[in-house]
Amino acid sequence: MVVTDFVASLREKARSPFFFACFTAPDGRRVQRSTKQTKRKQAQAMANEWEKAARLAAEKRLGEAQARRVLADIYEAIGTEPFRSAVARDFLSSWPEKRKADMAARTAQAYAQVVRDFLKSLGPRADINIAQLTKADVATYRDEVLRRTSVANANKSLKYLRVALGAAYKDGLAQDNPAAKFDVIKRRESDRAERRPFKLTELKTLLAHASGEWKGILLFGLYTGQRLKDIARLTWQNIDVETDELRFVTAKTGRRMTIPLAAPLLTHLETLPAGDDPRAPLFPAAHAIASWEASDSWLSQQFHGLLVAAGMATARTKDETGEGRSHRRPVSEISFHSLRHTATSLLKKAGVPESVAMDIIGHDSTAISRHYTHVESSSKRSALKKLPNLL
Repeated sequence: MVVTDFVASLREKARSPFFFACFTAPDGRRVQRSTKQTKRKQAQAMANEWEKAARLAAEKRLGEAQARRVLADIYEAIGTEPFRSAVARDFLSSWPEKRKADMAARTAQAYAQVVRDFLKSLGPRADINIAQLTKADVATYRDEVLRRTSVANANKSLKYLRVALGAAYKDGLAQDNPAAKFDVIKRRESDRAERRPFKLTELKTLLAHASGEWKGILLFGLYTGQRLKDIARLTWQNIDVETDELRFVTAKTGRRMTIPLAAPLLTHLETLPAGDDPRAPLFPAAHAIASWEASDSWLSQQFHGLLVAAGMATARTKDETGEGRSHRRPVSEISFHSLRHTATSLLKKAGVPESVAMDIIGHDSTAISRHYTHVESSSKRSALKKLPNLL
């Protein structure tokens, strides 16, 4: 038997290749635990630390920090690498910045926002070791997001958090990923209000109230069916003047789009000032907003203001529910995205084949596969001619 200052000893058992540590438990009992070590030096180091931890626990002096220090001493005594650990706030705050090189800037910004919200939800627990975060911590954050926004947003936030905490797991800083233990939340009845298409009378009213760049943005929304952010980012080099076509890559799906320009769009483009720089934006003010990383909702808010001016929506205020921004807003049945539905609906009513309509809008469906079906530009041009001329 080898005795140390901590009165910890080792013994061997005939049926085990490992040394067993003999030490005094906090309640005074003499206990034996397998060290899972076959080398005496490493096994003795573990036994010494266990004895030390047991004494501290008996004296009520084994706090979280001391326990972690004991674990670190054990790990470093039997291994060749230092014990790795990280405070949740430090790891999560720096993680999005480290990932900027391999993800789009807007994606990195979205991750950073989720991290900030999660750390705020953690409160004082943000300063504990990341290995100690639990499923309950993640559930609290998810439920907070769900209360103030939508099911879709809660699922997306949980997805981003799963990636961030997964990085800590892959780096060996945590034994599991608590965010990976949740299923996708099903949509609530209150979230099922689907956006409807605009009526033609409503579109004419909107155009009458649209000022500045919004008239052109609205026309592009109707006659191309594209998303607000993609339209706001268009430059003159996206316009092929020889073929009268719009060419760009969608930000959300990375799909390469070629859409013939409908006559109303060509008419409106002739009214826009075009310089010598092909990289100049079609809509400079909107382009500046859409290019700013922290501006995701600004354009949507401006469009809502246009709806309010046209008498199609009520103005939003932080205190309209008595609960401010912490309370989720009711789902609106019309938004800029409704123009995609409008374009699709008008094309189908005009008898345009579904494959052509879906290719113009950029939807993938059972009717069209980019791998096996190619919709000719002439077919799309003919389809777009069937849309009503709001000008």
